Amino acid sequence: MKTKNQNSFFANLKSVSLAVLIALLIRSFIAEPFNIPSGSMKPNLLVGDFIFVTKWSYGYSKHSLPFSIPLIPKKIFLKKPKIGDVVVFKTPEDNKTDYIKRVIGLPGDKIKILNGQVIINDEKIMRKRVSDFIDTDNNVSLKRNRKYIEYFNNIEIEVLDLMDNGIVDNTKLYEVPDGHFFVMGDNRDNSQDSRFDNVVGYIPFENLVGKARFIFFSLENSRFLQIWKWPKSIRKGRIFKSIK
Repeated sequence: MKTKNQNSFFANLKSVSLAVLIALLIRSFIAEPFNIPSGSMKPNLLVGDFIFVTKWSYGYSKHSLPFSIPLIPKKIFLKKPKIGDVVVFKTPEDNKTDYIKRVIGLPGDKIKILNGQVIINDEKIMRKRVSDFIDTDNNVSLKRNRKYIEYFNNIEIEVLDLMDNGIVDNTKLYEVPDGHFFVMGDNRDNSQDSRFDNVVGYIPFENLVGKARFIFFSLENSRFLQIWKWPKSIRKGRIFKSIK
């Protein structure tokens, strides 16, 4: 015969197990939070931004599941990303590291970077110089970086160009293979992306995790668990900001 304490223990265990299962299902099939650890997507995403990524946007694969458990053998409900989408994916190098970049090329596209400007299928992507991006730390101005708006058809993307003649300002011609896409960071001179064959290269559709939708929290110069620093560190203006 079970005691009252035993009944209480099993009831609590059942409740916790159900809560964990629901959380895993939401994380795997609806949305997952990520934080931004580097400046490769400046000026649009900053170190310390916490974002939500929707899992249904491009379909599901094993990379939709925690630890990429191989329960989904192929990509199902596949939807191709669009040029300009900000996506989270697993790098082909190890199939476990999460990267976030912007989609620049789709299967069949021919891409080249010439003097820092993107050329897709022999068409140069026009860009316009705008006010500098002021990189700050604790609200103290650090440095000014050149900022441009690039025009991809009806999409306008803010990008940074830190220097002339950077190591990937002039590249070979990339031909995106079938079932893959080509990505770049918005901080063009400070991003390891598809321009680096030995690090990222072309991204298989299967490696897509989801689409970055909005920033739900943002901290400058502090970690999430350092709650005592929040009053001075929260970037209030970035909370619930959509990602474009």
